[in-house]
Amino acid sequence: MSTVKLNRKVKNLSAAMTSESKFSLKDYADKNIVIYFYPKDSTPGCTIEGQDFRDAKAKFTRQDTVIFGISKDSIKSHEKFKEKQKFNFELISDEDEKICQYFDVIKEKNMYGKKYMGIERSTFLIGKDAKLKQEWRKVKVKNHVVEVLEAVKALNKSEK
Repeated sequence: MSTVKLNRKVKNLSAAMTSESKFSLKDYADKNIVIYFYPKDSTPGCTIEGQDFRDAKAKFTRQDTVIFGISKDSIKSHEKFKEKQKFNFELISDEDEKICQYFDVIKEKNMYGKKYMGIERSTFLIGKDAKLKQEWRKVKVKNHVVEVLEAVKALNKSEK
């Protein structure tokens, strides 16, 4: 069960991230934040989704918005993935699943008849007021980044 609800403040989350830095939500108080959860580094869907965010980063930046990808992979794995794909944003490591559980993205999955628990591809938009503005669950990669960018633009218009 998700502990974060729409239009409610998101608690100050923190975790290790790439570039030898630490993610802390409070460090981005003057920005909109897009956090996208993905199952695993260097897999086809996750690679395409990351590339789409990478390619649209300048558009998000113009909208006062920062992007973070997050999975349970290690920092070492994230660094390789980020470097290989030339991602221009940071990846957060949530090996202990605390952030995943906060956003309720760990779901039962089924691959080749085998059931397991894993990250359901999901994206969350947090406003400059640290409140959850929008969420996308069971994300399909195609056109997803365009949808998120449109939501950011609409959010910025509504705050003027």
